[in-house]
Amino acid sequence: MDFSQVKLIVSDMDGTLLNSEGKVSDKFFQLHQSLEKKGITFVAASGRQFYSIKSKLSPIQNDIYVIAENGGIMLKGEEVLHTYTLPFATITDIIKKIRSIEETEMVLCGKSKAYIESNNAEFIDFFKEFYTEYEKVEDLLEVAQDEFFKVAVYHPRSSEEFVYPSAKSFEKELQVKISGENWLDLSSLETHKGNALERLQEILGIDRTQTVVFGDFNNDLEMLQLSDFSFAMKNAHPNVKAVAKYSTKSNDEEGVETILEQILNS
Repeated sequence: MDFSQVKLIVSDMDGTLLNSEGKVSDKFFQLHQSLEKKGITFVAASGRQFYSIKSKLSPIQNDIYVIAENGGIMLKGEEVLHTYTLPFATITDIIKKIRSIEETEMVLCGKSKAYIESNNAEFIDFFKEFYTEYEKVEDLLEVAQDEFFKVAVYHPRSSEEFVYPSAKSFEKELQVKISGENWLDLSSLETHKGNALERLQEILGIDRTQTVVFGDFNNDLEMLQLSDFSFAMKNAHPNVKAVAKYSTKSNDEEGVETILEQILNS
Protein backbone atom coordinates (compact mmCIF):
# COMPACT_ATOMS: atom_id res chain seq x y z
CA MET A 1 0.00 0.00 0.00
CA ASP A 2 1.49 3.37 -1.04
CA PHE A 3 0.92 5.98 1.65
CA SER A 4 3.50 8.41 0.28
CA GLN A 5 0.93 11.06 -0.72
CA VAL A 6 -1.08 10.99 2.53
CA LYS A 7 -1.66 14.42 4.07
CA LEU A 8 -4.76 13.90 6.24
CA ILE A 9 -5.59 11.23 8.82
CA VAL A 10 -9.08 11.03 10.31
CA SER A 11 -9.99 8.74 13.18
CA ASP A 12 -13.14 7.97 15.08
CA MET A 13 -12.66 7.82 18.86
CA ASP A 14 -14.73 5.15 20.67
CA GLY A 15 -14.01 1.65 19.41
CA THR A 16 -11.28 3.03 17.16
CA LEU A 17 -8.57 5.28 18.64
CA LEU A 18 -9.73 4.72 22.22
CA ASN A 19 -9.26 1.28 23.76
CA SER A 20 -12.00 -0.49 25.74
CA GLU A 21 -11.01 1.52 28.81
CA GLY A 22 -11.59 4.77 26.92
CA LYS A 23 -7.89 5.64 26.78
CA VAL A 24 -5.54 6.85 24.04
CA SER A 25 -2.21 5.01 23.93
CA ASP A 26 1.10 6.72 24.69
CA LYS A 27 2.29 5.35 21.35
CA PHE A 28 -0.32 7.42 19.51
CA PHE A 29 0.99 10.69 20.98
CA GLN A 30 4.53 9.73 20.00
CA LEU A 31 3.40 8.89 16.47
CA HIS A 32 1.48 12.18 16.23
CA GLN A 33 4.73 14.10 16.79
CA SER A 34 6.23 12.29 13.81
CA LEU A 35 3.12 12.92 11.69
CA GLU A 36 3.36 16.65 12.44
CA LYS A 37 6.99 16.69 11.37
CA LYS A 38 5.93 15.14 8.06
CA GLY A 39 3.22 17.79 7.61
CA ILE A 40 0.38 15.30 8.03
CA THR A 41 -2.79 16.68 9.66
CA PHE A 42 -4.77 14.68 12.23
CA VAL A 43 -8.53 14.88 12.76
CA ALA A 44 -10.49 13.34 15.64
CA ALA A 45 -14.06 12.66 14.46
CA SER A 46 -16.57 11.46 17.03
CA GLY A 47 -20.12 11.46 18.26
CA ARG A 48 -18.69 12.74 21.53
CA GLN A 49 -18.94 16.29 22.83
CA PHE A 50 -15.97 18.39 21.71
CA TYR A 51 -14.98 19.10 25.33
CA SER A 52 -14.70 15.34 25.87
CA ILE A 53 -12.63 14.79 22.72
CA LYS A 54 -10.25 17.58 23.73
CA SER A 55 -9.83 16.12 27.21
CA LYS A 56 -8.90 12.72 25.72
CA LEU A 57 -6.37 14.39 23.41
CA SER A 58 -5.34 17.24 25.69
CA PRO A 59 -1.58 17.17 24.87
CA ILE A 60 -2.36 17.90 21.21
CA GLN A 61 -5.80 19.53 21.43
CA ASN A 62 -4.65 22.82 19.87
CA ASP A 63 -2.75 21.12 17.04
CA ILE A 64 -5.55 18.98 15.59
CA TYR A 65 -8.95 19.39 14.00
CA VAL A 66 -11.96 18.10 15.90
CA ILE A 67 -15.22 16.95 14.32
CA ALA A 68 -17.60 16.47 17.26
CA GLU A 69 -21.26 15.55 17.79
CA ASN A 70 -21.17 13.38 14.64
CA GLY A 71 -20.33 16.40 12.50
CA GLY A 72 -22.51 18.92 14.31
CA ILE A 73 -19.47 21.11 15.03
CA MET A 74 -15.95 21.31 13.63
CA LEU A 75 -13.09 23.15 15.35
CA LYS A 76 -9.36 23.85 15.18
CA GLY A 77 -8.22 24.70 18.68
CA GLU A 78 -10.80 27.20 19.96
CA GLU A 79 -11.89 28.31 16.49
CA VAL A 80 -15.28 27.03 15.38
CA LEU A 81 -15.10 26.32 11.64
CA HIS A 82 -18.61 25.04 11.06
CA THR A 83 -21.82 23.96 12.79
CA TYR A 84 -25.05 22.20 11.84
CA THR A 85 -27.86 22.85 14.31
CA LEU A 86 -31.38 21.63 15.06
CA PRO A 87 -34.40 23.93 15.62
CA PHE A 88 -35.99 23.52 19.02
CA ALA A 89 -39.38 22.68 17.48
CA THR A 90 -37.79 19.57 15.96
CA ILE A 91 -36.06 18.77 19.25
CA THR A 92 -39.45 18.93 20.97
CA ASP A 93 -40.88 16.35 18.54
CA ILE A 94 -37.90 14.06 19.10
CA ILE A 95 -38.06 14.24 22.90
CA LYS A 96 -41.77 13.52 23.00
CA LYS A 97 -41.32 10.49 20.74
CA ILE A 98 -38.32 9.05 22.54
CA ARG A 99 -39.95 9.40 25.96
CA SER A 100 -42.40 6.70 24.88
CA ILE A 101 -39.59 4.12 24.47
CA GLU A 102 -38.93 2.15 27.64
CA GLU A 103 -35.51 2.23 29.33
CA THR A 104 -34.16 5.08 27.20
CA GLU A 105 -32.17 8.06 28.42
CA MET A 106 -31.71 11.25 26.41
CA VAL A 107 -28.92 13.78 26.07
CA LEU A 108 -29.68 17.15 24.47
CA CYS A 109 -26.34 18.17 22.96
CA GLY A 110 -25.71 21.90 22.99
CA LYS A 111 -22.73 24.06 22.12
CA SER A 112 -22.12 25.28 25.66
CA LYS A 113 -22.97 21.98 27.37
CA ALA A 114 -25.06 18.82 27.27
CA TYR A 115 -28.38 18.57 29.09
CA ILE A 116 -29.97 15.55 30.77
CA GLU A 117 -33.15 15.06 32.75
CA SER A 118 -32.30 11.58 34.04
CA ASN A 119 -32.29 10.61 37.72
CA ASN A 120 -30.59 7.31 36.94
CA ALA A 121 -27.27 7.46 38.82
CA GLU A 122 -25.80 4.53 36.88
CA PHE A 123 -26.56 6.21 33.55
CA ILE A 124 -25.24 9.59 34.71
CA ASP A 125 -21.97 8.00 35.79
CA PHE A 126 -21.65 6.32 32.36
CA PHE A 127 -22.73 9.42 30.44
CA LYS A 128 -20.00 11.57 32.02
CA GLU A 129 -17.39 9.55 30.09
CA PHE A 130 -18.70 11.15 26.86
CA TYR A 131 -19.93 14.56 28.07
CA THR A 132 -17.60 16.44 30.40
CA GLU A 133 -19.63 19.68 30.34
CA TYR A 134 -23.26 19.09 31.28
CA GLU A 135 -26.25 20.26 33.31
CA LYS A 136 -29.02 18.22 34.88
CA VAL A 137 -32.43 19.85 34.32
CA GLU A 138 -35.97 19.01 35.36
CA ASP A 139 -37.34 18.96 31.80
CA LEU A 140 -35.39 18.94 28.52
CA LEU A 141 -38.30 20.72 26.85
CA GLU A 142 -37.60 23.78 28.99
CA VAL A 143 -33.98 24.15 27.81
CA ALA A 144 -33.82 26.70 25.02
CA GLN A 145 -30.83 29.00 25.58
CA ASP A 146 -28.19 27.26 23.47
CA GLU A 147 -27.33 26.05 19.99
CA PHE A 148 -28.25 22.37 19.66
CA PHE A 149 -26.51 19.80 17.48
CA LYS A 150 -28.38 16.58 18.20
CA VAL A 151 -30.37 14.44 20.61
CA ALA A 152 -28.38 11.38 21.71
CA VAL A 153 -30.47 8.45 22.90
CA TYR A 154 -29.08 5.76 25.18
CA HIS A 155 -30.45 2.24 25.70
CA PRO A 156 -28.77 -0.08 28.22
CA ARG A 157 -29.13 -3.15 25.99
CA SER A 158 -29.15 -2.17 22.31
CA SER A 159 -29.91 1.08 20.50
CA GLU A 160 -30.28 -0.81 17.21
CA GLU A 161 -32.81 -3.27 18.60
CA PHE A 162 -34.84 -1.13 21.00
CA VAL A 163 -34.57 2.52 19.86
CA TYR A 164 -34.14 2.44 16.09
CA PRO A 165 -37.54 0.79 15.28
CA SER A 166 -39.31 3.86 16.75
CA ALA A 167 -36.74 6.49 15.77
CA LYS A 168 -36.65 5.49 12.09
CA SER A 169 -39.94 7.34 11.58
CA PHE A 170 -37.80 10.52 11.58
CA GLU A 171 -35.56 9.38 8.73
CA LYS A 172 -37.15 11.53 6.00
CA GLU A 173 -36.43 14.71 7.94
CA LEU A 174 -33.44 13.84 10.14
CA GLN A 175 -30.22 11.86 10.31
CA VAL A 176 -30.97 8.80 12.44
CA LYS A 177 -27.60 7.23 13.26
CA ILE A 178 -26.88 4.14 15.33
CA SER A 179 -23.61 5.48 16.66
CA GLY A 180 -22.72 2.72 19.11
CA GLU A 181 -24.04 -0.42 20.73
CA ASN A 182 -26.00 1.68 23.23
CA TRP A 183 -26.36 5.00 21.39
CA LEU A 184 -28.54 6.44 18.62
CA ASP A 185 -28.24 10.05 17.46
CA LEU A 186 -30.86 12.27 15.86
CA SER A 187 -29.63 15.39 14.07
CA SER A 188 -30.23 17.51 10.97
CA LEU A 189 -30.02 15.79 7.59
CA GLU A 190 -26.77 17.66 6.89
CA THR A 191 -25.15 16.51 10.13
CA HIS A 192 -22.79 13.62 9.65
CA LYS A 193 -19.04 13.13 9.82
CA GLY A 194 -18.83 12.89 6.03
CA ASN A 195 -20.19 16.40 5.44
CA ALA A 196 -17.80 17.85 8.02
CA LEU A 197 -14.83 15.98 6.56
CA GLU A 198 -15.72 17.05 3.02
CA ARG A 199 -15.72 20.69 4.13
CA LEU A 200 -12.37 20.21 5.82
CA GLN A 201 -10.88 18.59 2.72
CA GLU A 202 -12.00 21.65 0.75
CA ILE A 203 -10.51 24.04 3.33
CA LEU A 204 -7.17 22.21 3.31
CA GLY A 205 -7.10 21.48 -0.43
CA ILE A 206 -6.77 17.76 0.21
CA ASP A 207 -8.57 15.03 -1.75
CA ARG A 208 -9.57 11.42 -1.11
CA THR A 209 -6.28 10.06 -2.51
CA GLN A 210 -4.44 11.89 0.29
CA THR A 211 -6.85 10.96 3.10
CA VAL A 212 -6.80 8.02 5.53
CA VAL A 213 -9.94 7.29 7.61
CA PHE A 214 -10.49 4.86 10.50
CA GLY A 215 -13.90 3.84 11.86
CA ASP A 216 -15.90 1.16 13.60
CA PHE A 217 -19.61 2.06 13.64
CA ASN A 218 -22.45 3.29 11.41
CA ASN A 219 -21.83 6.96 12.15
CA ASP A 220 -18.47 6.54 10.37
CA LEU A 221 -19.87 5.30 7.05
CA GLU A 222 -20.04 8.63 5.20
CA MET A 223 -16.52 9.70 6.10
CA LEU A 224 -15.08 6.30 5.18
CA GLN A 225 -16.46 6.85 1.67
CA LEU A 226 -14.36 10.03 1.31
CA SER A 227 -11.03 8.20 1.46
CA ASP A 228 -9.06 5.89 -0.80
CA PHE A 229 -7.48 4.53 2.39
CA SER A 230 -10.53 3.67 4.50
CA PHE A 231 -9.96 1.23 7.37
CA ALA A 232 -12.48 -0.78 9.38
CA MET A 233 -11.37 -1.87 12.81
CA LYS A 234 -11.36 -5.62 13.51
CA ASN A 235 -14.12 -4.90 16.07
CA ALA A 236 -16.20 -2.87 13.57
CA HIS A 237 -19.91 -3.22 12.77
CA PRO A 238 -20.54 -5.40 9.68
CA ASN A 239 -21.80 -2.32 7.76
CA VAL A 240 -18.44 -0.62 8.29
CA LYS A 241 -16.48 -3.67 7.17
CA ALA A 242 -18.60 -3.76 4.00
CA VAL A 243 -17.85 -0.11 3.13
CA ALA A 244 -14.18 0.20 4.15
CA LYS A 245 -11.55 -0.73 1.58
CA TYR A 246 -9.14 -2.14 4.15
CA SER A 247 -9.08 -3.48 7.70
CA THR A 248 -6.77 -3.21 10.68
CA LYS A 249 -6.44 -4.71 14.14
CA SER A 250 -8.92 -3.93 16.91
CA ASN A 251 -8.92 -0.83 19.09
CA ASP A 252 -7.47 -2.93 21.94
CA GLU A 253 -4.64 -4.09 19.65
CA GLU A 254 -3.68 -0.54 18.57
CA GLY A 255 -5.07 -0.99 15.08
CA VAL A 256 -4.87 2.74 14.28
CA GLU A 257 -1.28 2.99 15.53
CA THR A 258 -0.29 -0.02 13.41
CA ILE A 259 -1.32 1.78 10.21
CA LEU A 260 0.15 5.11 11.35
CA GLU A 261 3.54 3.39 11.68
CA GLN A 262 3.18 2.11 8.11
CA ILE A 263 2.31 5.61 6.90
CA LEU A 264 5.36 7.07 8.61
CA ASN A 265 7.59 4.38 7.14
CA SER A 266 6.26 4.75 3.59
